[in-house]
Amino acid sequence: MDRRVFLVLLLAGCADTTVNAPLAPSTPVAPPPKVSSPAAPTPPSAVTAIETGGQVAAFNAWLADFKPRAVAAGVPQAVVDRELDGLTPNPRVISLDGRQPEFSKPVGDYIKGVISDDRVAVGRGKRDGLAFLPGVEQRYGVPRDILLAVWAMESAFGKIQGDFDVVRSMASLAADGRRRAWAEGELIAALKIIASGEDRRDQLKGSWAGAMGQTQFLPSNYISTAVDFDGDGRRDIWGSDADSLASAANLLAKGGWKPGVGWAKEVVLPAGFDYSLAEGPREVPSWWEAKGVKRADGLPWTAADAAQPAGLILPAGAAGPAFLALPNHFAIRKYNNSTSYALGIGLLADRFGGGGPLVTAWPVEQPLSLDDRMAAQIALARLGFDPGPADGVIGAGTRKALRAWQQSRQLPADGYLSSDMVVKLKAQAAIS
Repeated sequence: MDRRVFLVLLLAGCADTTVNAPLAPSTPVAPPPKVSSPAAPTPPSAVTAIETGGQVAAFNAWLADFKPRAVAAGVPQAVVDRELDGLTPNPRVISLDGRQPEFSKPVGDYIKGVISDDRVAVGRGKRDGLAFLPGVEQRYGVPRDILLAVWAMESAFGKIQGDFDVVRSMASLAADGRRRAWAEGELIAALKIIASGEDRRDQLKGSWAGAMGQTQFLPSNYISTAVDFDGDGRRDIWGSDADSLASAANLLAKGGWKPGVGWAKEVVLPAGFDYSLAEGPREVPSWWEAKGVKRADGLPWTAADAAQPAGLILPAGAAGPAFLALPNHFAIRKYNNSTSYALGIGLLADRFGGGGPLVTAWPVEQPLSLDDRMAAQIALARLGFDPGPADGVIGAGTRKALRAWQQSRQLPADGYLSSDMVVKLKAQAAIS
């Protein structure tokens, strides 16, 4: 499954914000992952709309304007002409980019899919079977279990990398215009890779949104962050496991990973806890302990973790598991700025390392429809709590508005949009 399909689906239900240009947009894949089945073929009507008339004319007009700008950005004219002359838009890319899910998968269902028995078994086997992993850990300070979890989530341990032509995909997205500046920057990066001679056009394969290789790097991240760890003279994130995982480690290290520090710990909250503190202050664990917050496993904090600022996250609201997220949780989110994604990586890594299930079970929930998500946002706006645009994406703005509304109603202010909250919001805003 393509990463951008996942991101749209995940963000609609439980992510922080749309991720138009993360450090490395990638292709979360199988088994769960992520929250939808592979996209259906583009219907003939959509293909016709893209490939005829004004759409092709608009693409050609954009391309004519872009080519001299690519040269001005440092791409040789010969490369621009060779790679872009005769290029056509990919209608499937445009269709996938504009897709909004009808239903969003609850975060608990997503996490349960991430931590499948088969995936854990494969990860544990690779944990002790890859001779290069200790060297990667030593050089970058990122634990092997985290890297294996990224590998599993992004490409099913390298098995599902995507076969889209990255140049054509980025050109299609740029011409479409919704994220033009970002897509043009990545297209220029891809052309520079080709111009350097490091990789040919036919080697630049990946997701429909341009994320490449086993750990799904954008072209710009490939240029700045990919490494040749196996020493063969090429940064091969497609065919080399060592290069792929070392590159991911380098990305996380650049994103602020702190060696010797954990990523998060499950906690239990006391009765009467102020849930509005979720996604709020970042304080050392002792600050939270003074408020009655305790580790769910009953163990003490390590000296390294005890010195770190931690923020409370309630990914499934007051009824689900609670976590104190350490700085490395936020480093993972430099890879993909989604709370659920970072939780998936961390919890999967814990299982690779021999950890057990969570103490608090994920609540059983029904997926929220797009209509319900948008209706909740409209209701919040009508009631004077600005959630941002009514787009069905339940991000930080919507959760902040929801917390304020919950506080005004003397409800637990966890900022979580459940089906029950949707009913209450629609009733108060008189939305049928």
